[in-house]
Amino acid sequence: MSKRALILIDIQNDYFDGGKWPLTGMSAAASNASRMLAAARAAGDTVIHVRHEFESNDAPFFAPGSPGAQLHTSVQPQTDEAVLLKHKVNAFLGTDLKARLDANGIEQVILVGAMSHMCIAAAARASADLGYATTVIHDACATHDQSFEDVKIAAAQVHAANMAALAFAYATVISTENYLAS
Repeated sequence: MSKRALILIDIQNDYFDGGKWPLTGMSAAASNASRMLAAARAAGDTVIHVRHEFESNDAPFFAPGSPGAQLHTSVQPQTDEAVLLKHKVNAFLGTDLKARLDANGIEQVILVGAMSHMCIAAAARASADLGYATTVIHDACATHDQSFEDVKIAAAQVHAANMAALAFAYATVISTENYLAS
């Protein structure tokens, strides 16, 4: 049995064009996440889908039970794949993610999804802190422009800064192509 788990985080309808919170490059990221999903299934890796719902219907996106909070068609789970519901940024917080990983003897966690600067960064840091060898597939992740005070930060810079920080101390950060070729 494989000791690897692919965790797909928040690849949900609201993050795509036409959704309530569209991300820059989400379609391309989802396409790469789909490739990673196919490879994980073929390898017999554990696959866990994580989806976020806010706890209030007044949420700007991912409102409970809304179509926008549903997993995107590009990464639909199979019946034997877990789907975890989270209400916080960190997929380990308030879920049984760690228990599921440990029950499956997982040693390596591979992360794809959104948003690079929030849920991916939080999960990668938590995963590493919990002792898992952590990999982030950078081109299977997406985010959007940010601002801080009077500074506007393009999504590409937000993404790159976060991937650089994760690569410095928390995770192996690699492209889909390079991961699948290794």
